[in-house]
Amino acid sequence: MMNDSSKNSDFFDKVYDVALKIPYGRVTTYGAIANYLGSKKSARVVGWAMNASHLKEDIPAHRVVNRIGLLTGKKHFFGINLMKQLLESEGVKVENDQVLNFKIIFWDPFDELQ
Repeated sequence: MMNDSSKNSDFFDKVYDVALKIPYGRVTTYGAIANYLGSKKSARVVGWAMNASHLKEDIPAHRVVNRIGLLTGKKHFFGINLMKQLLESEGVKVENDQVLNFKIIFWDPFDELQ
């Protein structure tokens, strides 16, 4: 029998699998990942997975933002502006913790992974 912690762990692993596919220089949202995984109302759980992603290697959590392109997860990165710096190093323009051209660089897992 699976306990809640192993269910979360399985879901987190699925979230990480999707996050690993986000292209360099693009962003997606917590909700887009949740929707792709068939759990439309689980955007917050996707956020928890991103917050815990530092325990795994090479998860590009900096590429996951909220539904309007805000860097809401930035406080979970080591360093004050690390999320912004990582995005900018990939050519993503960020101003006042908001991804500019969000609709243009948004990556939808449904479009790419079907």
